[in-house]
Amino acid sequence: MRNSNCSGFLGMVEALRFMETDIVAIIGPQSSVVARIISHVTNQLQVPLLSFAATDPSLNSLQFPFFVQTTHSDLHQMAAISDVVDYYGWKQVTAIYIDDDYGRNGMSALGDKLAERRCRISYKVGVPPDSGVNRTDILDMLIKVASMESRVIVLHVNPDVGFEVFSVANRLQMMGNGWVWIATNWLSSVLDSASPLPSETMDSIQGVLFFRQHTPDSDRKRAFYSRWRKLTGGSLGLNSYGLYAYDSVWLIAHAIDAFFNQGGIISFTNYSRLRSVKDSGLHLEAMSIFDDGKLLLNNILQSNLVGLTGRIKFDTDRSLILPAYDVNNVFGTGFKRIGYWSNYSGLTVVPPEILYTKPPNRSSANQELYKVIWPGDTLFTPRGWAFANNGKQLRIGVPLRVSFREFVSQARGTDTFKGFCIDVFTSAITLLPYPVQYQFIPFGDGKNNPSYTELVYKITTGFFDAVVGDVAIVTNRTKILDFTQPYVASGLVVVAPFRKSNSGAWAFLGPFSARLWIVTGCFFFVVGLVVWILEHRINDEFRGPPKRQIITVIWFSLSTLFSTHRENTMSTLARFVLLIWLFVVLIINSNYTASLTSILTVQQLSSHIKGIESLKESDEPVGYQVGSFAEYYLSEEIGISKSRLVALGSPEEYAKALQLGPGKGGVAAIVDERPYVELFLAGQCTFRIVGREFTKSGWGFAFPRDSPLAVDMSTAILALSENGDLQRIHDKWLMQSTCSSDTSELEADKLYLRSFWGLFLLCGLACFISLVIYVLQIIRLFYAAPAESASPGQCPSRSGCIRRLLTLMDQKEDPTKNASKRRKLERSLSGKDQDGESLRNPKKKETERTIGATST
Repeated sequence: MRNSNCSGFLGMVEALRFMETDIVAIIGPQSSVVARIISHVTNQLQVPLLSFAATDPSLNSLQFPFFVQTTHSDLHQMAAISDVVDYYGWKQVTAIYIDDDYGRNGMSALGDKLAERRCRISYKVGVPPDSGVNRTDILDMLIKVASMESRVIVLHVNPDVGFEVFSVANRLQMMGNGWVWIATNWLSSVLDSASPLPSETMDSIQGVLFFRQHTPDSDRKRAFYSRWRKLTGGSLGLNSYGLYAYDSVWLIAHAIDAFFNQGGIISFTNYSRLRSVKDSGLHLEAMSIFDDGKLLLNNILQSNLVGLTGRIKFDTDRSLILPAYDVNNVFGTGFKRIGYWSNYSGLTVVPPEILYTKPPNRSSANQELYKVIWPGDTLFTPRGWAFANNGKQLRIGVPLRVSFREFVSQARGTDTFKGFCIDVFTSAITLLPYPVQYQFIPFGDGKNNPSYTELVYKITTGFFDAVVGDVAIVTNRTKILDFTQPYVASGLVVVAPFRKSNSGAWAFLGPFSARLWIVTGCFFFVVGLVVWILEHRINDEFRGPPKRQIITVIWFSLSTLFSTHRENTMSTLARFVLLIWLFVVLIINSNYTASLTSILTVQQLSSHIKGIESLKESDEPVGYQVGSFAEYYLSEEIGISKSRLVALGSPEEYAKALQLGPGKGGVAAIVDERPYVELFLAGQCTFRIVGREFTKSGWGFAFPRDSPLAVDMSTAILALSENGDLQRIHDKWLMQSTCSSDTSELEADKLYLRSFWGLFLLCGLACFISLVIYVLQIIRLFYAAPAESASPGQCPSRSGCIRRLLTLMDQKEDPTKNASKRRKLERSLSGKDQDGESLRNPKKKETERTIGATST
């Protein structure tokens, strides 16, 4: 056994002393720094190095193939910390770490895990690893930490430095309300092995969260603890590293046993590269290579046994499987466990070994921890951030507009701003539960509206801390920024000139499109013809000279429009067709009446621009507002050529360009966001919005990505909306319409064939089915009726058959046949009734016969 005292130099010296004797494995060291140095030696001599306490994530790399971590890497501990940060909704942390390989690599892992959850380390500060750090250095460090925005501090240091940091933090009142302290497992190792700590020390860590490697409860573990207490007399506690050290000894014992069972031989070969330093006096030539070191290493990595810490097995990355941690909270004279973390199920209050038997579930709804007593002895979860106490105000960019100044404008000769957007911002910020120091910084030259894309990009460079103004929330901006809840609904619309169209002499044709008129007229004729075919043989009103029959067909079909037809239908098929047709006529007549009424009584407004689609199909110029995202949308999303786009800077330019039109150097229409358009139309009564709003978005205030202020401002904006203040601000700045109220719609839609094709299809099917049935009846009569000089169903020639079939269709059906058939049917029915009555009452029938005989 050798003690390096956590010194890299002493560790290297002791390792070299080990190698002078033929050894097959090394257990330890506890320090990650020492483990890294020794690993270079063990790699060359092929001696497995097992460490139960060196948790540096980078040690488990391909650079050190003979280094085996028999405890869990800090990579998993940093994942657990990241899950806790995300669970409580914090977005940034401050990291204090020991500035060596152990601390730096741990912080690198923490940064990666936080980034996976869209969180980050906003500020980190290293502590010198030697004992030269003093209380004054820690005081200066914590004063700087206190001036930062984040109030969540992750402490990843050694115990001596850690307790000194807590002591100074108490002096600076950094262990009170609003602060969050998260310690890595260095704190659990002290609390488990040296508890109880002095009261002064415990008072300095009240409310701290800390992690400890999770070891499942078992009979073997409890028995070992009992033996340990007897061995030490209860004077020395046992932390999780002690359990992993115990398991490491048994792990190497089992591996060596398997090594011998496989025929392994302990033999060594001199390290040839050290022959040149034979006479240096360091006796390095005594070091030898373990010949079967790889075989022993493979046995270690293929081990599968159960120890005090649970199942001991390595995955393909040479890491222990099923990493898990206890999440603990310091309060009073001790601490309590508030939950568990495992990479299998995340944060839970159920021991991980129970969840291993169930399917993994890491959904946010399944994450749970018990209540925490935070610093300051409060159960209220800290917000996790505060405005930086460094004398700096928030630099808020504001667009310096030259048009539509009702939204944002700078008071002349001052640094103050006013307008709808400014009033919304100032009203919302007064609702925050904390003060916010800010200053408005104008952006733009004051001659043209600035580019809003450039404005919001200034946030990503750190030039602005936020942007307040009429900023549209669009996709390419949300990829780099966070926006508040929209305080105004917006979207792109098309504005075009219109003219009033008065109803003329042919206004009655307006309700229907040309195609609908043609199809309706054709169906009037078709229905009349079908009814004539079905009624011709049996109905005298549909017979007569050809001229009379043509007039009857036309009159009958047209009179159905008003239900004034005089002809009665006798055929069941004809009545079926007529019923369907009258239903179709009812629907068409009702829609025609309603549409014509609208045309004649409501003032219609018309424009040759119907919406964004007609603009896209035409080649006329289109206007847009300078600095608006409409230019990008029209060119990139809609596909309108940039040569057709005309930049306009003010409502006056809007009106002039629309009045001139495309033929005189103006534009056919203007595409802009609805709030601007509504304000423009409030004073311009000769233009209208045509078509529908073809994008849906809103205006919001822009902040850096993951800014907590954006969330709080969204809550404040919702409060303004609920209490009516948002509407009052809107009415104050934007309700200025001077046009007369005109509720007319642009281009009332005509009725098209697509609206009625189902009715026409239904009527056509009725006609077709009735004709098919009628033809089948005629064919049956054709084959059943005898013809001259021919047997039934036979014809002397094809033309003779056709003439006979047409004659049969034109021939009037004999009504006496039908009458005789009806009489026969009635007699047969009455006979059946009498027979049935006799069967039911035979005595009555015998009495009738007796009476008849007597009367005779």
